[in-house]
Amino acid sequence: MRFGFREIVFLIVLLAVPVASYWFVFRPQNKEIERARQEIAQKEAMLRKLAQVTSQSEDLAALNTEIAEAISMIEAQLPSAKEVDVVLAQVAALAEENKLSLEKVKSDKPVAAAAYMEQPLKMVITGDFDGFYSFLLDLEKLDRITRMPDVDIERSRDVDGAMEAEFTLSIYFEADEGARS
Repeated sequence: MRFGFREIVFLIVLLAVPVASYWFVFRPQNKEIERARQEIAQKEAMLRKLAQVTSQSEDLAALNTEIAEAISMIEAQLPSAKEVDVVLAQVAALAEENKLSLEKVKSDKPVAAAAYMEQPLKMVITGDFDGFYSFLLDLEKLDRITRMPDVDIERSRDVDGAMEAEFTLSIYFEADEGARS
């Protein structure tokens, strides 16, 4: 079998068609396909990140709800300005239950504290130290928010186990609109 010029040209054209189609058709399409895959991968990464942020925002929403419930619980423990006397009566009853004598109660001027008011009460209590300790434990169990910024305890020289405590009891309460100036 002998190949002539015509057959060789036909063979070259026959081989050139797939090479040319790869070079001019498939190669550019492969580049487009690769670009599309990179774009898809980038968008999938953005979707994963968005899903993560969305789940965090749902967690934050749940946390905000939990915080709002905690704030309302704390606000429920704040008496109104008119109920401060009731809290003082509860404190006096606790002192009496623990066999303590409430010698002196002096009310200072209410102080603004964050969104609420603080009513400091200077008190002097005498009695047994164990009773005072029980008084402090019972005071802590009150359903109102109080604090004791300063306490000064002195042992009585006359009676064994007796003491005198001078302290400031601060009661937090919701302020009337006109009282916060």
